[in-house]
Amino acid sequence: MRVKRGVVGKRKRTRVHKLTQGYYGGRRNLVRAAQEAMRKGLAYAYRDRRQRKRDFRRLWIARISAALRQRGLTYSKFIHALRQANVELDRKVLADMAVTDPKGFSAVVESVTKA
Repeated sequence: MRVKRGVVGKRKRTRVHKLTQGYYGGRRNLVRAAQEAMRKGLAYAYRDRRQRKRDFRRLWIARISAALRQRGLTYSKFIHALRQANVELDRKVLADMAVTDPKGFSAVVESVTKA
């Protein structure tokens, strides 16, 4: 007796098509192309969730460094001075201060360099 697996196959294809909704052309409609696109997309999403953290850290460091160079300091010396002064501000907060509150950032720099 033969096995009819219409329901199982349909469910698999439906799951793929749900995940590839919004993709362009055959990557949305054709099952094999959609499966490949889906696998790639999920792999990239997994990888880039980790990469995003690195990218933001790089952005914060670049912003802090730019703000410090205007004040005649280097990033590495400032971070070292922060550690010495036991200031518990992270790079995200410092970068935000450098952009939105330059006076506050200057005050932090002054207090750290004096200590």
